Amino acid sequence: MGIPQPAFYIFKCQQSSPPGMPKPSCVRPDNQDLFQHLGQTLMQKGVIATVSPIQTGCLNRCNVGPVMLVEPGHVMYVGLTKEKISRIIDEHIIGGKIVDEYTIPAELWDAPVAPDVMMKQMGR
Repeated sequence: MGIPQPAFYIFKCQQSSPPGMPKPSCVRPDNQDLFQHLGQTLMQKGVIATVSPIQTGCLNRCNVGPVMLVEPGHVMYVGLTKEKISRIIDEHIIGGKIVDEYTIPAELWDAPVAPDVMMKQMGR
């Protein structure tokens, strides 16, 4: 038997813009330890072997950050705090129920567009 695949991948935006940039940052002095909290909580719960937390650059939803994307499912969580991350782990990752009140508003997270469709829309 091989090493099992992760059941979940959690992509946590770690983008930090320099002061004065018009785009907000997902990592600021007041929340810079969120990724560490994510990993520690997964370890404490005993699920780190089946959930892979991944640091990413910008996920293009800066106005509702800090954000993280849970796969499978394309579930984007916004406005993260340590408390929200802990609840997401308990209810979504372990419990199997998306925490709807922490997900991105529908108007900011429409259905995906396939690359071939995008190319057609661009006239290519």
